[in-house]
Amino acid sequence: MDMGRDAEQDVVELVYQPVAGDYVGALRERRRFSRAGRVRKAVLALLAVGWVLSAGAAAFGGDADWFVLVYLPLLAGLLFMVPHLQARQVMKASLRNVEHRVTVTDAGMSMATAISTASLDWAAQPRYRETKDAFLTFSEDKNATCFSVLPKRGVHNPADVDRLREILDRNLTRA
Repeated sequence: MDMGRDAEQDVVELVYQPVAGDYVGALRERRRFSRAGRVRKAVLALLAVGWVLSAGAAAFGGDADWFVLVYLPLLAGLLFMVPHLQARQVMKASLRNVEHRVTVTDAGMSMATAISTASLDWAAQPRYRETKDAFLTFSEDKNATCFSVLPKRGVHNPADVDRLREILDRNLTRA
């Protein structure tokens, strides 16, 4: 009967209702290693340098470019808001599905809601990251366009978090 127990340990079930924070966290983590995230970081750095140079020129009596002084901070603020705006859009789609049920095994993930089901093998999303609140799986493409969120609050038992981490470590690469 020990074999049945081992098989049971290779399955983790999560039941949860998604919240916007799940997707904000996933998009934030995706930015940290995706090509689009690196480009965004470079653009923000260039905007900051441009603003500092323009502010420095204005402070020392040079010709101030007020367009740069006013609109660069607004543009930078908008770039910071992009993940929150994206998360709201993803959240709208998820709310239609209400409760999410996810089964994670060594073969992959099966996800079900009241109106849809999907299965992913690990080749579809071979990378993962762990945050304080969730496990996030990502596709292999340079922008990690596909991702899944596995909130830790969805497990039945706190020990399932460790079991889920073990399954992911066996089958995926940490991003």
